[in-house]
Amino acid sequence: MPHPTREFLLGPLLKGVSRSFYLTLNILPAGMRDPIGLAYLLARAADTIADTSLIAPPQRLGLLLALREWVAGAPPDTETLRRLETEVASQQTQSDEKALLQSLEPALAVLMQLSESDRRAVRDIVSTLSDGMEFDLRTFPDEQSGDIVALPDWSALDRYTYLVAGCVGEFWTTMTYAHLPNTLPHPADTMMARGIAFGKALQMTNVLRDCGKDLRIGRCYFPADSLASFALTPQDLLAPANSVRARPLLFSLIERSLPLFREGLAYLCAIPALSLRLRLACLWPIVIGLETLLLLARNEAWLDPAHVSKIKRKQVYRIIARSIVLAPSNRALKRWINGLIGAIEEEIRGRSAH
Repeated sequence: MPHPTREFLLGPLLKGVSRSFYLTLNILPAGMRDPIGLAYLLARAADTIADTSLIAPPQRLGLLLALREWVAGAPPDTETLRRLETEVASQQTQSDEKALLQSLEPALAVLMQLSESDRRAVRDIVSTLSDGMEFDLRTFPDEQSGDIVALPDWSALDRYTYLVAGCVGEFWTTMTYAHLPNTLPHPADTMMARGIAFGKALQMTNVLRDCGKDLRIGRCYFPADSLASFALTPQDLLAPANSVRARPLLFSLIERSLPLFREGLAYLCAIPALSLRLRLACLWPIVIGLETLLLLARNEAWLDPAHVSKIKRKQVYRIIARSIVLAPSNRALKRWINGLIGAIEEEIRGRSAH
């Protein structure tokens, strides 16, 4: 393919691979958009490598670690680039994913064009995210094996949610302090902690929403000790008919997620009302995440991959329209988000009583 330009990489290609996240990226203030967009591209390339199930996990791990080294500054070697082309890119059914893997050299060149501080931050976040992908490849069995492995305990799930999403909240906060000085309040440590919790909240939502699909490739992110406390095994969760029986497990994990969303709300309300773009970029994932948890709480077949709790596109558009009106007001935002949290809690209470 022709050598892609920076404009193509951070424009059409980024839009093609980021899908709904592009809404958030596109609303960001200009200075933050390029480093966050590039970090997303590099992390998405790593994720595509890690998820290409037609390649054995050890081979995927080797390619993932090579990409991590390139992001850290090592020059890409021709042989590994060729392997990415023949072993991974050729397996992609989505043309944008294939184009991304074929664009790694120019993407790494764009990384070198960033300021030193942005380059260091992008390297750090891609390294941490790839740690999360390495965690998956080393923890769980080959997708073709038919085996299922559960994480041992809550601390393992908490670590996982940091590696794949909590660190993104940390990175986002770093970028905000760097590119929009005097926007976020101090102490910075408080905002960093809230940003990490915010990211974990979103990943917990993903874990719950996608469990039916993940279980069928051998990945049970629900802690084994939590399963045992509800007299469940990972194999039990493979049967959609067990959705009602396993609902107390679902509710317990949703309840663990809600305090993380409250930290996300605190993060959002700390952003000045005049920083409307930044507010919207944080508001949308909070509301979409909570709407997803509400669907999950109501979903009688939540373990069935054919009945995924996913909000419709028209609902996303309604959220965007409403958010533009309410975003400047902390009072309105708290009423909206606390109302969603309250609706989830009420749904859990009502269904737990039956």
